[in-house]
Amino acid sequence: MPVVNFPLRKQLAYTCGMIGWSMMTNTIIVMLPYFYLPPSNSGLIPFVPQLLVFGLFNILSLIAASGRFVDAIYDPIIASLSDKSTHPQGRRIPFMKLAIIPAVLFFCLTFYPLVRGESMYNAIWLTVNMVCFFMGATTYIIPYNALLPELAGTAAAKVKLSSFQQVGFIIGIIFSALINNFADVVQQNFGVTERTWAVQYTIWGMSILAGLFMLIPAVFINEKKYSSGKPSHLPLLPAIRKTFSNRNFKYYLVSDFSYYMALSIISSGLLYFVTVLLHLPESKGGVLMGTMVLFSLVFYPLINYLSRKIGKKPIVMFSFGLLSLIFVAIFFLGKLPLSANTQVYILVLTAAFPLASLGILPNAILAEIAQRDADETGENHEGMFFAVKYLFVKLGQTMGIALFAFLTVYGKDPGNDYGLRLNGICGCVLCLLALLIFSRFKEVRTK
Repeated sequence: MPVVNFPLRKQLAYTCGMIGWSMMTNTIIVMLPYFYLPPSNSGLIPFVPQLLVFGLFNILSLIAASGRFVDAIYDPIIASLSDKSTHPQGRRIPFMKLAIIPAVLFFCLTFYPLVRGESMYNAIWLTVNMVCFFMGATTYIIPYNALLPELAGTAAAKVKLSSFQQVGFIIGIIFSALINNFADVVQQNFGVTERTWAVQYTIWGMSILAGLFMLIPAVFINEKKYSSGKPSHLPLLPAIRKTFSNRNFKYYLVSDFSYYMALSIISSGLLYFVTVLLHLPESKGGVLMGTMVLFSLVFYPLINYLSRKIGKKPIVMFSFGLLSLIFVAIFFLGKLPLSANTQVYILVLTAAFPLASLGILPNAILAEIAQRDADETGENHEGMFFAVKYLFVKLGQTMGIALFAFLTVYGKDPGNDYGLRLNGICGCVLCLLALLIFSRFKEVRTK
């Protein structure tokens, strides 16, 4: 349990960190394909060529994969350094402070192509900046998440803090989804005529705001006062092996990977689904995302209540099943005998419950797994658990972006949209796979 009870104002400060890094990572997911390979009716110009490598992968999917590949190697390293840290300010906060400026800087450069048009120089530049951004973000995210089980002592406290954390995450999603709306304001009020510049100015402004949010928990939380975590003595490779020896954790990981891969398909494709399949303005995407995540807040008290009454596992499994049906509906968008607005609002409102439950419960479940492991072994390597989790999250997000980018080869424009519709089928399969695997998870409930 924490040394001192973690008060509400500090929980809110902790939530701000999630807002910051959620803004940046979700902007990568939402805007990267749309910015570099825009549909023909977007007003943007493409910056990387739509080339196939080995006749299978396009350039953008390989760039996304390469950035995450390097990040995947870096994840357990930063987790091990954090777990073993003996810094006088704590194991986590010093790393978070160190990461903010590099993360913000390379995030901005990610959306600053060198050549104003299709060019392989842009592809190389994007690859380098994505690698550096992900390394900076990881240096913040892994220690940040490892704080959760150390700050919240009971299962109920973990769910509560995870709920606050998820609120921060969806606020970040709202910001990232509203980029085109903010870009409209920039064009209308600041005399910016070129759409590309308006989008870039918006993203750069958001990056500064995100960095300020990330700074709040690093400055206002005294880790030594509120955390009971102690440095781990396990070397890197034994710590990784120890983490993977937990059977429950393996089921958790694979289902989480499938979920985040599916979620990245929705996030990467949202602007395409709105503008190409439904022929609505791109500014509608931000409104829809905001509606979905705000409506999901309605379910937070219910999810907290049900998790205490029936456990977390049944709620997670139901959510995977519901999400699989939502993906099937994506395949038929624009073809149903309903108005475009009716179709898309039914879709986003239905998605609100799984968005809420799969945002809150997995981190609370993992915090319990890490805490139980620490109690049983006497070794505090929460950072490694969260590093491995976020390794699989990032791999899932990367595979989701890569799959979406690859399927655009089969159609991403009005009248030629089959590649976009195929994403619905792929997402359905991924959610059913997550449901099947998580059914093997053995939940240990405590009274």
